[in-house]
Amino acid sequence: MADSSFDVVSKVDKMETDNALNQAIKEVEQRYDFKNVGASIEWSGEKILMKANSEERVKAILEVFEAKLIKRGISLRSLDAGDPFPSGKEFRIEAKMKEGIDQENAKKVTKLIRDEGPKSVKSQIQGDEVRVSSKSRDDLQATMALLKGADLPVALQFVNFR
Repeated sequence: MADSSFDVVSKVDKMETDNALNQAIKEVEQRYDFKNVGASIEWSGEKILMKANSEERVKAILEVFEAKLIKRGISLRSLDAGDPFPSGKEFRIEAKMKEGIDQENAKKVTKLIRDEGPKSVKSQIQGDEVRVSSKSRDDLQATMALLKGADLPVALQFVNFR
């Protein structure tokens, strides 16, 4: 019998992110506390740009956007938001959605599997994802449960389970 395997990836659904952003835009335009403060949130290339006339307001816009992401089922671990910085007379926050598992986090995932996972499970880094294989499907499912319970700085999804 051949080895079974699955891939550990970190992907963000672009359409769901877009929907969350559009909902945040609507809320920012309609809320009374954002009137006449130059509050806005929009795509700026690959980044999401939030602007307002004070640091507190721009943080409030970020909170609105985070709430919309959570409602849409997108993990906040995928959101990489910077600190507010002044730009002229306004404050800005630039945020971007993290795609893929970087080398450092991929090494953490493979080390976790090696140290705490079932002994028959093997893992290897392939670009921005991690391939996990074993003869036993039960061991693979135990590995998935282990990774779901782990406190890693990236949002993980499991694909290509075969």
